Amino acid sequence: MNRNQWLTPEFWQEVAQSTVQWAIAVLPAVLLILVLALVLLKIAGVLLKRLKPVMRERMREGTNLETSEIDKRVETLSGILNSAVRIAVWAVIGMLILRRVGIDVGPLIAGAGIVGLAVGFGAQELVRDFISGFFMLMENQIRTGDVAIVNGTGGLVEHVGLRTVVLRDLSGVVHVFQNGKVNTLSNMTKGWSAMVFDIGVAYKENTDKVIEVMQRVAEEMRADEDFGQNILEPMEIFGVDAFGDSAVVVKARLKTKPIQQWAIGREYRRRLKHAFDNERIEIPFPHRTVYWGEEIRPLSVKSQ
Repeated sequence: MNRNQWLTPEFWQEVAQSTVQWAIAVLPAVLLILVLALVLLKIAGVLLKRLKPVMRERMREGTNLETSEIDKRVETLSGILNSAVRIAVWAVIGMLILRRVGIDVGPLIAGAGIVGLAVGFGAQELVRDFISGFFMLMENQIRTGDVAIVNGTGGLVEHVGLRTVVLRDLSGVVHVFQNGKVNTLSNMTKGWSAMVFDIGVAYKENTDKVIEVMQRVAEEMRADEDFGQNILEPMEIFGVDAFGDSAVVVKARLKTKPIQQWAIGREYRRRLKHAFDNERIEIPFPHRTVYWGEEIRPLSVKSQ
């Protein structure tokens, strides 16, 4: 075809007719496939919502997990399922559209397999992330809504996926970790939590009386309708744990529901301070005694 043929009205008329014929023959089918995709995604979303109560009931059978723990795991798993369904639906829809417009998907799939194999060798880190994420989810190590410490950074878990874990710390900073690079993972809110207290009192105080006051304050909190529901067991008093520079340290622990340990700990310390004040139990501050020795006379200032 030479240049003059491109400029003829007959050529452009033929192109227009071909385009109209293609649009009439192919475009409705493509639109129908896209509508089908949206319908499938809508149905999948409804089914996943109905699946959540079933998953909760199955997880409750034979376990003593708290409702909040079950909800965390259900939300994490449902998020992964939702992402997997979307990827699968759009992959199938993409192949149907390509086939409808006249593109043979067989060579594309074979080529994609070869390219995928080549990319796999170069994307070993990505594969490692997915494998680590899979085992992390399967073993229920961490869930959305937990408070965890990942590689020394603590925060609220906002997302757990096959590739990354996302934390938000107390300052609002978002931290993203690749699953394959998670070396240390500490879940602070799995099953139950606890607040450990190191209470320092003056050396002159009776430690038995101090322990009695600590236990009394803990029992008052357990009887409180606002805080008692979040305390799982009576306070554990481990006893005198250390002789500090200026205080005797008594160690204790309160078991709480997940994520409630900090609120319980702050309220317990507030009440314990009032109780110590009422009982005249001294909470000392660091101080030093300077000894000059018997042979050293006190320093004196001479006026001129």
